Amino acid sequence: MRLTILGASGGTGAQVVRQALARDHHVTAVVRDPARLPADLRDRARASLDVVRADVMDTDALRPVVEGRDAVITAIGSREGRAPTTVCEDSARSITAAMAAVGARRFVMVSASGLAAGPGDDPLTRYVLKPLLLKPLLTHSFADMARAEAVVRASGLDWTIVRPPRLTDGAGRGRYRSAVDRNVLGGFTISRADLAVALLEQAADPSSIGHVVSVAG
Repeated sequence: MRLTILGASGGTGAQVVRQALARDHHVTAVVRDPARLPADLRDRARASLDVVRADVMDTDALRPVVEGRDAVITAIGSREGRAPTTVCEDSARSITAAMAAVGARRFVMVSASGLAAGPGDDPLTRYVLKPLLLKPLLTHSFADMARAEAVVRASGLDWTIVRPPRLTDGAGRGRYRSAVDRNVLGGFTISRADLAVALLEQAADPSSIGHVVSVAG
C-alpha cells in the first residue's frame, strides 16, 4: 500500500513507519521537524520512504501528501499533559479536509480507550476506574480526542477509529486483541509496536470502515 503517516516522529508514529516498511509498503512520513525522527529512520536512504516536512494544521500543505494514498494514518496526540488542548481536534479537521479536497478516502486515527466506559469493560473499570479516576485526570486530552472523533465521524471518509489503552514502549508480540464498537475486556495496556501492527491491519481491512476498534495487548 501507499501510506501517509502523520505524527511519524512520535513514539507510535515511528513504530508504524518501521513496521510499514518491513511489510514493503511505500511510506510518506509527515513531520514538523525531520531531525526529530528516530535515527534508524532519519539516517537511512530508502526508496520506499519519503520524509516530508509539513504542518498538520495546514490543509493546503497536507493535500499533496495525502493525494493518491491507499490509506492515511494519524498518530498525532497532545503533548500538553493535563492542560486544555485542541491538537487532536484541529489536526483531524485539517487532515480530513485535505483528504476530501483530493479525493483520498481511507483514514485511520488513533484515539484512546480511556475516554469511553462501556460494553466490554469489567464493572470496576466501567463504573469506577474510567469515570472516577482516569477521566478526571485526563479531562482535557479526552475532551480533545472526543471532539476529534466527532470530526472524523462526520467527515464522510472511509474512517476507522482505533482506541488503545495505556501505551508501553516494550517489545511487541506481533499480535493484539481487538473488539469492534466495544472495549476489550481486561485491556489495560498495549505496546506501541503492537498498536502499529493493529493500525496497519485495520487500514487494510475494509470491514473496519465506519467502526471504532478497541485494541489491547
